[in-house]
Amino acid sequence: MSWEHLDESHVRVRPGKGTRPRTKQRPTHADAVVGRVVSVDRGRYQVLLGAGVGGRREPERVVVAMRARELRRDPVVVGDDVAVVGDTAGRPDSLVRIVRIEPRRTVLRRSADDTDPVERVLVANADQLVVVSALANPEPRPRLIDRCLVAAYDADMDALLVLTKGDLVDPTDFLAGYASLQVPSVVTARGPHGLVGLDEVRAQLTGRVSVLVGHSGVGKSTLVNALVPGADRAIGQVNDVTGRGRHTSTSAVALALPDDTGWVIDTPGVRSFGLAHVEPARIVSHFPDLLPGTDGCPRGCTHDEIDCGLDAFVASGGAGAAGAARLDSLRRLLRARSGEPD
Repeated sequence: MSWEHLDESHVRVRPGKGTRPRTKQRPTHADAVVGRVVSVDRGRYQVLLGAGVGGRREPERVVVAMRARELRRDPVVVGDDVAVVGDTAGRPDSLVRIVRIEPRRTVLRRSADDTDPVERVLVANADQLVVVSALANPEPRPRLIDRCLVAAYDADMDALLVLTKGDLVDPTDFLAGYASLQVPSVVTARGPHGLVGLDEVRAQLTGRVSVLVGHSGVGKSTLVNALVPGADRAIGQVNDVTGRGRHTSTSAVALALPDDTGWVIDTPGVRSFGLAHVEPARIVSHFPDLLPGTDGCPRGCTHDEIDCGLDAFVASGGAGAAGAARLDSLRRLLRARSGEPD
């Protein structure tokens, strides 16, 4: 029956499915504008447009965006370059749609623990991981630092170690444990006129997109506030009994350094940094001071067995004064990654 012959007597006739032709072709969104995600909050994304992002020089403005339905399963994180459509003029109360995630240059990942198969993308397109650790109050956690370094190298990112509260403890002994890795480091301390060492930190961040990672209470937010005036990142106190800090930052946020000299991405404090996404065979490759010693290992060596060549390599001084501690750190990571007790 054609619809042209219907009259009032056919009121119960319902149109069947497929009255409108459907297509699997998605729109190309050729008119989409490319911007950078600078913050994420409960399904809403702040996207910076202009500022040369996407190769277009336009006035800078921040728009609020939501993901398009076709991106429902694709995580959008701080640092992502995304294509948006809609009211991109940045007018109040407007909302745009993220329709495409541009190819990522780097991806920093972690898992809840070493056996959790679900990896979590922290940030995208950063080229330097800044591991922030206090020298005291709270005590430094070398194992967490090692994990962060492995994650950075696995993501093809450079690493920088920033030690805070240098006015409380001499950093010499602690830095000796990382001398063989040749990881750049900066020590900051509280002084009468602000943070001592801040200029050295700025020099390391210039021209880079740097993501700051560290456990709660290490002074990460204090550092960000000093680097980016007006950032107003919340600062918490360290518990005198447990030595732990409170989580003051609840989400990652990207902040432009003054005079367009670079970007810093501040992240919430972490208590663990799982490496489930890093294959055990690759972990040793991220200990460059120990890697030459694997030439003496038997085929299929797990690097945690009696015949492992790393023991003789470290005993001969091949990995420097901190070789024994570094080998212990490597083996702790391998055991944790495989789910074995430490």
